[in-house]
Amino acid sequence: MKLYFGNAVTTATTMMILALLGFIGYCGVNSADIRYWGRRSAALLVLGLVVCCFAAARDGLDKTIQYAIDGSGAPGVFPLISVPTVVGCIGAVFIVIAAIATPITRTQRMREVWFIVMSGGVLLKIAVIEIARIFG
Repeated sequence: MKLYFGNAVTTATTMMILALLGFIGYCGVNSADIRYWGRRSAALLVLGLVVCCFAAARDGLDKTIQYAIDGSGAPGVFPLISVPTVVGCIGAVFIVIAAIATPITRTQRMREVWFIVMSGGVLLKIAVIEIARIFG
């Protein structure tokens, strides 16, 4: 429990991850009733970015980068070149591509597809990083 509720940052990150997963699940369950997928994608992008920033702070990504640059201080939870950071970057690529494509797409069906791609990137990042935190 300390891994997810050890201090204010970990608790806030855990709650925001749960909210993000709940939002994706809600959109998936109610996809037939959703008329404006662009708005959902924008909300997912903003909430996902906030969660990503909190998770980076929680895992000490700034410390890892500083340690890789000049060797000062202690690194964060994950090394700079590791499965969680590389897969996190791959997930981010999916999110960025979907975020760029969504506003220029003309149909709601294609916006829904881009929402699914963005959700996949988010879920990939969450799954790999949280599994690595548990077993790492």
